[in-house]
Amino acid sequence: MSHPETERTQRTFFGHPPVLANLFGVELWERFSFYGMQGILLIYLYYSADRGGLGIDEGTATSIVGAYGGLVYLSTILGAWLADRLFGAERTLFYSATVVMAGHIALAVIPGLGGVAVGLVMIALGSGGVKANATSLVGTLYAADDDRRDGGFSLFYLGINLGALVGPLLTGLLQKNVGFHYGFGLAAVGMFLGIVQYGAGRRRLSATAREVPNPLPAEDGRKVALIAGAVLVVVVALLVSGVLPASRFATAVAVVSAIAAVIYFAVILTSKQLTEVERKRVQAFIPLFIASAAFWSLYQQQFTVVTIYSDQRLNRTIFGWQMPVSFVQSINPVMIIVLSGVFAALWTKLGPRQPSTPVKFSLGLSVMGVAFLLFLTMAGGGPNSAPLLGLAGILLVFTIAELLLSPVGLSLSTKLAPDAFRTQMVALFFLSVALGTAMSGVLSKFYSTDHEAAYFGVIGAVALVLGGAVALGVRPIRRLMSGVH
Repeated sequence: MSHPETERTQRTFFGHPPVLANLFGVELWERFSFYGMQGILLIYLYYSADRGGLGIDEGTATSIVGAYGGLVYLSTILGAWLADRLFGAERTLFYSATVVMAGHIALAVIPGLGGVAVGLVMIALGSGGVKANATSLVGTLYAADDDRRDGGFSLFYLGINLGALVGPLLTGLLQKNVGFHYGFGLAAVGMFLGIVQYGAGRRRLSATAREVPNPLPAEDGRKVALIAGAVLVVVVALLVSGVLPASRFATAVAVVSAIAAVIYFAVILTSKQLTEVERKRVQAFIPLFIASAAFWSLYQQQFTVVTIYSDQRLNRTIFGWQMPVSFVQSINPVMIIVLSGVFAALWTKLGPRQPSTPVKFSLGLSVMGVAFLLFLTMAGGGPNSAPLLGLAGILLVFTIAELLLSPVGLSLSTKLAPDAFRTQMVALFFLSVALGTAMSGVLSKFYSTDHEAAYFGVIGAVALVLGGAVALGVRPIRRLMSGVH
């Protein structure tokens, strides 16, 4: 028997459960604050004091930004663990969003590097918790056979990109007209709005959202607290002593990500719980993990090299008005919103004839290499010489590369995952993003406007070579995938 009242309620948010609106909103505002802050962070670090910045060396500034971005994705593993073992997904999301807001407040009100250190660590840890749990909570809104599931996720990802679009526009305007700290403050306000509207709908989430799937025993809790405390002491000691200077932050996060990935692969591959087919599928993921890390090491330079380029090389004057640097960060979300539907329709139309996942990875990495080579067409022109349309065209190529690789990466990790290690395989995908994001900060230290042709040429060529290597390995990779397309 149908229940009209239930059906009417489910149509509240574009035909979906009404609580989807709250999850849509918290992710929209979290992305608004995240990308809004990220749009002005790098220039805040290297602008001189008379321009409102901290006057840090550009190479050190890009290392900080790369390390921060890598830490966000490393923190998704922590966020998932907290939800699985301690708090459940719903409470972890709420607490994480609150930590994000506190981080933005720290950036806004604490002067100098102290505010940067406290703010970025809190935002990274909180964003990892939001990212890890918001998606899983959307999944709890639908039964396994509910045909609205894909549409619900599409609406959810629309919220992500709307936030990413609007955030840099508004924070950039505030930064340009009244100062950096007002821009950071607006990011905090955005996250506060997200928390308020999410809190209003928390009670409507299912009991599953509040469950702790694998509660941590009390005796293990004490061990975890001791380990966490020891790690915190070591990290603080490294920072305070100067053994780990800011110029090496990105390298440190990249090394930690790489070591964690090696350990994860070793644990999974040596497990006696794996069947032979499952072991082959995990082996197939190794070259794709490397390709994913290489892709993100280029793509995430939107927040480092592309920001410097936009500040120092791009002609941002439109009809006599100079566009804020951060506005460039809103170009990609617009293109994602427009093109994601095109790609979804294309893959649907092709059906079983669409390229296999290894082919998509090869194409994504190769197209990313082409995007870097396209910078050569504008190289060596001096300040304000690069046309805005030229950079927009290159960011269009960035977007095409992203849509070829990024949406299928997380899906692939679940398809290739052994039954006993489903969460760990998803963690491995996030580790590839963490490694690539941190490496974007490492690579960016070699960029300068004086040697940009060599920089873009070498990195673009290496990406093409790696993309070609993945293409050559498609057949053996597919054999190892054992039927997974």
